[in-house]
Amino acid sequence: MAERDPTLPVEEALPALLTALRTRGQAVLQAPPGAGKTTRVPLAMLEDGTTDGTILMLEPRRLATRGAAERMASMLGEKVGQTVGFRMRGASQVSRATRIEVVTEGILTRRLQSDPELAGVGAVIFDEFHERSLNADFGLALCLEVRAALRDDLKLLVMSATLDAAPVAALMGDAPVITSQGRSYPVEVTYLPKPRRKEARLERGMAELIGQALRNQPGSVLAFLPGEGEIRRVERALQGTVPGDVVVRPLYGALPFAAQQEAIQPAKSGRKVVLATSIAETSLTIQGVGAVVDAGLSRRARFDPASGMSQLVTEKVTRAEAEQRAGRAGRLGPGRAYRLWTRGEQGALAAFPPAEIEAADLTGLAVELAQWGAEDLPFLTAPPAGALAEAKDLLTNLGVLDTGHSITAHGRKVAALPVHPRLGHMLLRAGAGAAPLAALLSDRDPLRGASCDLALRLTAINGGRVSAEVNRAGLDRIRAEAKRLAKLAPADRGMSDAAAAALAYPDRIGMRRAGDAPRWLLSGGKGAVMTDGDPLAGSRLIVALDLDGDARAARMRMAVPIREGDLRDIYAGQITWIDSAAWSKRDRRVLARRQEKLGAIVLADQQWRDAPDDAMAKAALDGVRDLGLPWSGKSRLLQARVQFYGDGLADVTDAALEAEITDWLLPYLGGRTTADAIKSLDLTEPLKTRIGWDGMARLDKSVPARFTTPTGRTVAIDYSGAHPEIALRLQELFGVTVHPKVGPARLPLRVTLLSPAQRPIQTTMDLPGFWAGSYADVRKDMRAQYPRHPWPEDPTVEEPTLRPKRRK
Repeated sequence: MAERDPTLPVEEALPALLTALRTRGQAVLQAPPGAGKTTRVPLAMLEDGTTDGTILMLEPRRLATRGAAERMASMLGEKVGQTVGFRMRGASQVSRATRIEVVTEGILTRRLQSDPELAGVGAVIFDEFHERSLNADFGLALCLEVRAALRDDLKLLVMSATLDAAPVAALMGDAPVITSQGRSYPVEVTYLPKPRRKEARLERGMAELIGQALRNQPGSVLAFLPGEGEIRRVERALQGTVPGDVVVRPLYGALPFAAQQEAIQPAKSGRKVVLATSIAETSLTIQGVGAVVDAGLSRRARFDPASGMSQLVTEKVTRAEAEQRAGRAGRLGPGRAYRLWTRGEQGALAAFPPAEIEAADLTGLAVELAQWGAEDLPFLTAPPAGALAEAKDLLTNLGVLDTGHSITAHGRKVAALPVHPRLGHMLLRAGAGAAPLAALLSDRDPLRGASCDLALRLTAINGGRVSAEVNRAGLDRIRAEAKRLAKLAPADRGMSDAAAAALAYPDRIGMRRAGDAPRWLLSGGKGAVMTDGDPLAGSRLIVALDLDGDARAARMRMAVPIREGDLRDIYAGQITWIDSAAWSKRDRRVLARRQEKLGAIVLADQQWRDAPDDAMAKAALDGVRDLGLPWSGKSRLLQARVQFYGDGLADVTDAALEAEITDWLLPYLGGRTTADAIKSLDLTEPLKTRIGWDGMARLDKSVPARFTTPTGRTVAIDYSGAHPEIALRLQELFGVTVHPKVGPARLPLRVTLLSPAQRPIQTTMDLPGFWAGSYADVRKDMRAQYPRHPWPEDPTVEEPTLRPKRRK
């Protein structure tokens, strides 16, 4: 029988919870931090006999996993590994007597893939589900499918501190929702009086708030910061400023377990300041905390499918996270939370953090789905289609999936390794010699302030001396992982580190661009840069192992130079010669090249001397798109005539011509490979071909390009305005008694009548009316100005002429 604490709020909720699990088999428990759900619920289920099998409880972090197991074992008066044990990557303490296993979330996935029926497991508990980790979401989806298809007796319990329970309960078939009140004391929240200046240093502001908390509040202080770097800077800022009885302890995921325990356990004397990442938001109980100081920031991984890279971004916390952090100050008695933002800024915070599945690298998930054999699982949040498709493309390139996105035999071996699929592929192809590289790339960079050179890291891992600040605990962790991975990998293939790296990152092989700046084009099509002066800055070929995720030009943090021969050995089947003719905007001409390429990078480049005419013409078409159609007055006139004609002929509007440019212009681009040659092209003939012989015949008959005057002279008809128009001397129309008309509707031409000096006299669309009307006034004015030209009283019976009157 476990030691009970009747003051734990969750005790009141246990009867309803156990009843729901017995009768419905599923439940959602809402219980804030401090309610006792993590340690009390599994033991209550065991005592109640809710299930005959093992109870698996998932925790999002290794420290919480071990801590929960140790606390439950102590409540039973036992050691870890007896009734209560734990499993995580690289460590476990279980026995045949173990009935409750606390596991990290990835362990459940591995178990389900090898044993979908979860033989011997009676219940699965998802603790701290509000964190919405990718593994927890996937694990729940798998368990729901298993319960529906194979194990209707499998008990499922989702426990959360801040999650909106309704969607989860609905996903679980309207499972009962049981709510427990938390055991907490009032927490007074103190905000900044005014917003911090953008240039204000975070560590200074946090050090001031921590000092204020130590002066005003009894007990220890828990301070939340986004990452290790900020923790170290605040730790330095606090040196010499805190009272002598106060010890400062960092707490983050990469710390050794012993150092994490020091941060969690009560101070041996005096007080302590714990500088923690979000690892301390839930699950962990840090003893003696009376005040919380919150920087209001959280670091999250964001994956960009377009670049294929993840980027750690520092974002403002959500309201749910802020409330959860503040609640840590009210575990032992009334407390206070100091926030490094204003009350006004609080209202602008998002309500909840995003689910990891929405922003994570989905490569591992894509492998798991392929191995499971189904994608339409009951996810609380569906994986984004774009990111999942990008992951499948990468896995196909690695040979983990086939072209139909089914898992291959190689892919099943990759899935069995406890590393990212990229690194699993590398280990299987390169062998045990690549284990240190795989361990390094699975962890944080153990060197600070070092150049990008991978060799420095491997030297440090192998015990050599390097001129950089070394994270000794990180190195020890990487070495231990390398030994473990070496046992799982096949025999060493004698491959260089660079070649092994290229196996893992086929999309991050870089070719240096021309110029002084250290810039590379990656085989995946993206750009990458390196800090000026880095020892690798001159490398022609490189494999980028760690990038900051910038979508335009990612900055390299770790890389390795590679020989072209290694690339040719590894990717012989993917290096191909590609012939291409393309329009160059810079050179303003068609360039025909033969290029040997690996993805987007060019290993060899030469002129394509016998490029076929059709390829050159297609490239010239891009030149037309770049330069614009080479319109002339003649071709514009033809276009205007067709548009005036109306329906019944080909569409020659600018939009239609540009949209269908290949159909009508491509045959006329042969040999036109320069900007000057394209600009000299007369579009009249291509347009006539588009209109067709029959169309041109109808057009010439109905909408002629020129008007023939009574004297036999032809005048161009202008169709560019609202009405077709001609301009000619008045005397040339003597004798014309019917106004000229054009078009299928026989619309009158607008005629501008000119003086002998070619100046406009009158514009008319009714020539007979002009003769009978205003001509008389025109005649009076013009006779005086141009006495040598004829101005008859009745122009309708006069012979048309362009000549002046004969001298007597």
